[in-house]
Amino acid sequence: MEPNTTYDVIVIGGGPAGMSAAIKAYEATQCRVLLIERLDALGGILPQCIHNGFGAVNFGNDLPGPEYAWRYEQELRKLPIDVMLDTIVADLTADHQVYAMNSTDGYMHFQAKAVVLAMGCRERTRAQIRLPGTRAAGIFTAGTVQRLVNIEGYMPGNEVVILGSGDIGMIMARRMTIEGARVHSVLELLPYLTGLRRNYVQCLQDYDIPLHLSTTVNRIDGEKRVEGIETIKVDENLQGIPGTEEYVKCDTLLLSVGLIPENELSRKAGVQLDPRTNGPIVDSDMSTNLPGVFAAGNVTAIYDLADYVSKAGEVAGRSAALYAEARAAGSSERRTVRINPGENVGNIIPQELYLDYEADREVLLTLRPNKLIERMVKVELASGDEPVVSFREQYARPAEMIVRKLKPRDLEKMRESDAPELVVSIS
Repeated sequence: MEPNTTYDVIVIGGGPAGMSAAIKAYEATQCRVLLIERLDALGGILPQCIHNGFGAVNFGNDLPGPEYAWRYEQELRKLPIDVMLDTIVADLTADHQVYAMNSTDGYMHFQAKAVVLAMGCRERTRAQIRLPGTRAAGIFTAGTVQRLVNIEGYMPGNEVVILGSGDIGMIMARRMTIEGARVHSVLELLPYLTGLRRNYVQCLQDYDIPLHLSTTVNRIDGEKRVEGIETIKVDENLQGIPGTEEYVKCDTLLLSVGLIPENELSRKAGVQLDPRTNGPIVDSDMSTNLPGVFAAGNVTAIYDLADYVSKAGEVAGRSAALYAEARAAGSSERRTVRINPGENVGNIIPQELYLDYEADREVLLTLRPNKLIERMVKVELASGDEPVVSFREQYARPAEMIVRKLKPRDLEKMRESDAPELVVSIS
């Protein structure tokens, strides 16, 4: 492709958020859109996620990851959207200059009217959790093993222990078992599951794989290759309890210990990040503090479902296209309310709501509980001691985001309260 140098909207990242953002940006104003993806194919992480669990919200079907990605790619390819694969974005400036490189076109400079950040997330590594022991071979992140097994056709080991009950870890416990490995157990530092309950049932219980809560790896044994690990129970302060150590012989340790939004480019450009999410602070339009720079999906916070990642991408893409066409002029005068996390709430997306949306538009409010409450709970948005909007949920689990469609009547209540900020709590 002979690259243009100027675009209305440039989308960085070709996963579910990036593809949906590019599609919606073009559909909104028929503007010139460029999507840049560092891998050699679109879809982000989805091509290696061959399990079901995608598409129930957006397509009404339970799809494997590759098919979910393929549906969006088919829609994108029908539109006159430029796509650059195998291309790395090296720098981004606050005035929407994008610097990228690949082996075909070399070093490139683009100018955009608006930019959508959709770089996704990466796995937390052994170094980041300071796991003690030797530096033996056989220690992998769960996502790396997912790619090795599902894409490369390579089995990294036969006797496996998994640290972390995140979704990828539980899914790979099942996958490794199906491929003939013995998964001794899944260990979880916290006293509760950190992945979706359905994955616990379908991946661990259905395959008789033990889950040990409040347990972690105390030591890794082995020189050239992992030979075993020592586990230890932890107390309520997550400190090891002497005398609870157990030794497990294994040749492979998989780490499923959390995901981190990819925001090196965001920092370079001067995007303000939320210390709770490690992602950009965004408003209802998925706009960051930099005018014309939008963010969506796992780059803002870690989502449970790809469907909601795609929906966030749609909002960001539409907003970016409208900004590029200058329809957003005067948006700074729109009435807003800041949303802050309160009791039992870890983080919220978006952190700021516009209160004067069109009557037919809904706003998706997503929040992550930071406490396990296995009973009916009340979620409340309040100004001081005065509740403004509230609703009920069956339970609150840190592994599952609570997603609420804010209706026009909800936004009207917020307007009537005239509060500059609201606090969200779960009780």
